[in-house]
Amino acid sequence: MVAGVGRELVVEADGGSRGNPGPAGYGALVRDVATGSVLAERAGYLGVATNNVAEYTGLLEGLRAAAGIDPAARVHVRLDSRLVVEQMSGRWQIKHDALRAIAAQARAVLPAAQVTYEWIPRASNAAADALANEAMDSREPRIARDFPGSDATLPADTTVHAVAEPGETMGAPQDLEPLTAAAAPAHREPRWLPAGAFSSLDPAEALTLVLVRHGVTPLTLVGSLSGGEVPGPPLTAQGRVQAARAADAVYRMHETWHDLPRPSHVVSSPMVRTRELAGAIGRRLGLTVEVDDRLREMEFGQWESLTPAQVEERWPGDFARWFSEGTFAPPGGESYVQVGERVAAVVDDLRAAGTGRTVVVAGHAAMIRTFVGRALAMPPSSWASLRIPPCSLTILRYFPTTTEVVTVGYPT
Repeated sequence: MVAGVGRELVVEADGGSRGNPGPAGYGALVRDVATGSVLAERAGYLGVATNNVAEYTGLLEGLRAAAGIDPAARVHVRLDSRLVVEQMSGRWQIKHDALRAIAAQARAVLPAAQVTYEWIPRASNAAADALANEAMDSREPRIARDFPGSDATLPADTTVHAVAEPGETMGAPQDLEPLTAAAAPAHREPRWLPAGAFSSLDPAEALTLVLVRHGVTPLTLVGSLSGGEVPGPPLTAQGRVQAARAADAVYRMHETWHDLPRPSHVVSSPMVRTRELAGAIGRRLGLTVEVDDRLREMEFGQWESLTPAQVEERWPGDFARWFSEGTFAPPGGESYVQVGERVAAVVDDLRAAGTGRTVVVAGHAAMIRTFVGRALAMPPSSWASLRIPPCSLTILRYFPTTTEVVTVGYPT
């Protein structure tokens, strides 16, 4: 390491323009090399600009964020723009005045000896690309998220993985390697758990699920039913902020529930809104995102996108039956019991894939209600009465003979 230089950081930066020139935005994040943790995220909408201006701005803001964390750090910048990498490395000339001006600002952030540049394929730059698209979608002039304390050293048995490209389907939950008897944690004697409850259950035998509902969408805001047949809608700008907060809450949940293993997997419903949430969680944890179609929201059939009042007007009395019976399905849709059968199969596969671990599930309100209803052996007629707010946490622990409900609808 260079004399006088502090820790090592990675800046991942990107930018995009829808039209080139057109509506443009940038995105950047800073990771700690030692832990893989995301320490900061930066994004912003630039108005009408070129793709190159957006990419250079992402670089500039990423370097500024890194310097704010540790001005003595050695910083390795990773971009999928060969132009920016070659020009900032001094191998190519910068001919355009606008780019030359931004490049000069970027070089002034940190001493040149502390910064190196690497070109990477676009598929490897998914996290920064997602932030740039968030900025273009929301048109927020500046998005800044800092995660103080997230640079703490992770336990020795924590594995940090690359982040999957948005929309990419990773391995199915049943393909995860199960925990072997030799690898399983040793049996623990009964004890008072840090959470305060006495338990004779061996934590090594439990599968912990952290169920996170997505943030608000345009349909959430007006109270319309949004089911599993339609991929959209996406999160609103408020929903993306909620997703970032939920991701940080998942990262820090061991501060409240000390006995829970740190998350090792993130699984998402295939809907756009949940994949956006899962992407934020995956970036925060440094984990890939798997997608399981069985985790989609309840299908509402002919009720899709309607408000309860509109349903009542067209199908008098049916909405009350759906809410109170649990076995009643909208025309062309699903009942709570049918959704419960889907999620039960997911739980079985996740348990078979290994215990003694925590899996984060990005999901939906009705879907999460079925997890809790089945875990507590509640009659299906009462499942709809469970309140699951946007981006709340619901934590369940599956032991061989019982299920522990840690929390339901915990706000983030």
